[in-house]
Amino acid sequence: MNRRELVKIITTITGAAVVGGEFFLTGCKNTDKTATRFFTEKDIVFFDEVAETILPRTNTPGAKDAEVGKFMAMYSADCYDEIQLGSLKDGIKKLNEVSEKKYRNDFIRLTASQKQELLTGIDAEAKKYNETVKDQPPHYFTLMKQMVLLGFFTSKPGATQVLRYDPVPGKYRGCIDYKEGETSWA
Repeated sequence: MNRRELVKIITTITGAAVVGGEFFLTGCKNTDKTATRFFTEKDIVFFDEVAETILPRTNTPGAKDAEVGKFMAMYSADCYDEIQLGSLKDGIKKLNEVSEKKYRNDFIRLTASQKQELLTGIDAEAKKYNETVKDQPPHYFTLMKQMVLLGFFTSKPGATQVLRYDPVPGKYRGCIDYKEGETSWA
């Protein structure tokens, strides 16, 4: 998926799938060095690698520049329920198992193209799972991907360097024509 496609769908994702949006309004700040009581530093590095594979650095910042791994660990620990947290923790293990089976190496040690290929396959699996299973929590990769997008596009680098950013907006204009290829507003 290229960045343009991602920016086009970000409005749908952030508008429809923000779990625990009240977190942003409470001013919570976790100062623990491991970021959470649930995820370790190793897990955060893993999240960073997944996030960077989804949103790599190009001529704009990537997910690692926005420290999306820390965001994922903190946000999920503060806002997700036990089932979702368990799904994420198991997801780390499952991703590494698939990586080990296919490439005989941990996910973190794969090349960028191997990571991309692996996550593309898991993304397809997650879409099928989410379409067929209705009474279960979403697939672990769906949770990861949603948090990557939320964490990146609400970060300073994502909002100010990737999206169009206007720190002091002018007058309100409710209807602005969209021109093909424009980026979304922050």
